[in-house]
Amino acid sequence: MDLNLIKKLVRILDTSGLTDLEVEESGFKIKIAKKVKTVSVNGQVQSIQSVSADPVLSESNANTDAKSGSNEDENKNQHTILSPIVGTFYRAPAPDAENYVKVGDEVSQGSVLCIVEAMKLMNEIECDVSGKIIRIFVENGKPVEYNQPLFLIQTD
Repeated sequence: MDLNLIKKLVRILDTSGLTDLEVEESGFKIKIAKKVKTVSVNGQVQSIQSVSADPVLSESNANTDAKSGSNEDENKNQHTILSPIVGTFYRAPAPDAENYVKVGDEVSQGSVLCIVEAMKLMNEIECDVSGKIIRIFVENGKPVEYNQPLFLIQTD
């Protein structure tokens, strides 16, 4: 297999929403995969508003912006978990199963928060901080965009 072809495949995987790619050529088989990590940013009032197209979310952010001067200290210990990929948001591992987390739950680093399904692959989204879930931005079964806020966590 040609090294340039492998480099092109890596670039395709890196720039697309794919998480793995498998190619077979002339008896050689190559599988390239990337681990999906949770992307998060601290102090997200402005970023949350600019990412969302959900009217309910935008309305609540407008209220938050109006109070932002008085809530700056409170927002300092808040952590937003963003979707690392485009897909469908699921709060539970199966339709009849209990949700991974709900508002008020204490979570630790590495806890599974939800699943984002992309191209028939179920990607578990893990928490990268310890704290308490104070808001879930997305309804179960709804589509999510890359970098869309999923959870707001109050850190210690």
